[in-house]
Amino acid sequence: MTAAQLDAARRGEAEHVFPLPHAAGAVSAVRRHIRQILTDWNLTADTAEDVLLVASELLTNAVVHALPPATLSLSRSQVDRCGAVRVEVTDMGPAGPAGSPPSAVDPDEHGRGLGIVTALATRCGVRVHSGGTSRWAELQVGRG
Repeated sequence: MTAAQLDAARRGEAEHVFPLPHAAGAVSAVRRHIRQILTDWNLTADTAEDVLLVASELLTNAVVHALPPATLSLSRSQVDRCGAVRVEVTDMGPAGPAGSPPSAVDPDEHGRGLGIVTALATRCGVRVHSGGTSRWAELQVGRG
């Protein structure tokens, strides 16, 4: 562990980065890794489930709507006894041309993911940059 990582750990901070394969089953495989990290972080069960749901929605959005490759960054911070988990998924931008109609999917089955993220997150947003598009969400956390 580097000195910077050791200092971050002492402050209650941690970060994990995962590449997201652009393939069926990729989201569930990454979810298993996330679940283990959240367990190691000793989060409450409700908080862990909320973080998993937000991560799943952002990851699925990247697989379905964006160009590969995609990467998930999961980080934890502790500031003045207030903890937060940040979920950030970076991809290479929209898969279809701008203004193209969405694929013919049943609206009862799709389209609520970012609404779920907004409802569960304390803060969330989108950042477009030279490396692609990053969608992120921060959730306040309690410890188990």
